[in-house]
Amino acid sequence: MASTQQTLPPDPGEKIQGEEAQFSTVPIHVVTNPSELPVEFLEPSAETQLVIGFDCEGVDLCRHGTLCIMQLAFPDAIYLVDAVQGGEAVVQACKPALESNYITKVIHDCKRDSEALYFQFGIKLHNVVDTQIAYSLINEQEGHARVPDCHISFVGLLADPRYCGVSYDEKEEVRVLLRQDPKYWTYRPLSEQMIRAAADDVRFLLHIYHKMVQKLNDKSLWNLAVRGALYCRCFCINDNHFADWPPLPPIPENIVADGCIPEEEVLSVVDVPPGKMGRVIGRRGASILSIKQSCDAEIFIGGAKGPPDKVFIIGPEKQARKAQAILMGKLLDF
Repeated sequence: MASTQQTLPPDPGEKIQGEEAQFSTVPIHVVTNPSELPVEFLEPSAETQLVIGFDCEGVDLCRHGTLCIMQLAFPDAIYLVDAVQGGEAVVQACKPALESNYITKVIHDCKRDSEALYFQFGIKLHNVVDTQIAYSLINEQEGHARVPDCHISFVGLLADPRYCGVSYDEKEEVRVLLRQDPKYWTYRPLSEQMIRAAADDVRFLLHIYHKMVQKLNDKSLWNLAVRGALYCRCFCINDNHFADWPPLPPIPENIVADGCIPEEEVLSVVDVPPGKMGRVIGRRGASILSIKQSCDAEIFIGGAKGPPDKVFIIGPEKQARKAQAILMGKLLDF
């Protein structure tokens, strides 16, 4: 197995201590052959349920882009699955795990990663814990008002002392390189900087996951599972309306027993006539923002990456239907 070991050093004057230190020094393995991955990952089972950190890197990561690396963070090691040198075989070997209910994938903002996996490899990413969603749910649970379009960035999440408290200046360095050369992740052999950057995107996800789970109540944990499943499907619209995807997590019996049954959450897709998307969005997003402020629902646009001319609405059913009705009303006004 091609292998290297990297360490994420603290900023000057800052020390990584406690549990965080454990994740800052784990070995990193670059994988081009399925045999180099742990058996318990390749062969998911109820007896060996796992929680792993997960992320993807690529060129314009979406349905039309190129997935180059999948990062898998275990408690004792990080595996960088090289889709460029390993090809489709090494990615397909990961399909059972990525679709398994026995392996929890901890990821920050799963939408485009899921889209790339689905359209490029036919993989339906399932059983995710999206830390971006979890962050919002914890804020809601603590009584903070929901702010439309206020999604925590991964850099911001790492910096939050409640979850990690680690600065990530190297992320911006890689972003600059990507702007200069969008094919950055396609080059081989992987440089030390590429290995480090890929590993750093998953290095602390398990630590953050355990911190977040301790804060979430049963209802929020259910919401997290459902929203994660809907976010995975968001840009993966198909002709059968997701009939081939796993069912959404049911409401747990202990929540039903409490007598306060939460409303089911849904994903609604609105088709926008060609050429009308700009008017739907409004100047600087004003129209979409006004809908978000009126409804307790998330609204996403396919945008340049696609799918074009579609608006995706995720939220409690009544709120999602309300947002859909307002949006359709705006379309009729045109």
